[in-house]
Amino acid sequence: MADFELNDFVPEGGDMRDDTPDIPRSARDLEAVYDIPVQVSAVLGKSSMQVNQLLKLGRGAVVELDRKVGEAIDIYVNNRLVARGEVVVVEDRLGVTMTEIIKTDRG
Repeated sequence: MADFELNDFVPEGGDMRDDTPDIPRSARDLEAVYDIPVQVSAVLGKSSMQVNQLLKLGRGAVVELDRKVGEAIDIYVNNRLVARGEVVVVEDRLGVTMTEIIKTDRG
């Protein structure tokens, strides 16, 4: 499982403010975006088919996906791949646990 802390988001050489010396400035600056809603999607797999095949699907039909059992699923935030993970069951609901954080170069 990927381990990260809020401090991982502090740029190298980040400074501290005197009003709350235990929290790096850039981590505190993130508080401004804490309440912004984001869309999180966990993609189990994908499949392609023609419209006529789609229209023939009925109750009980099986759509084969491009993933194998036990293979990591993709986790997207606002349509951007950010992590891979595994499906878990939490009480009577499905959930996702992140196993790998995807770092992308933005340029």
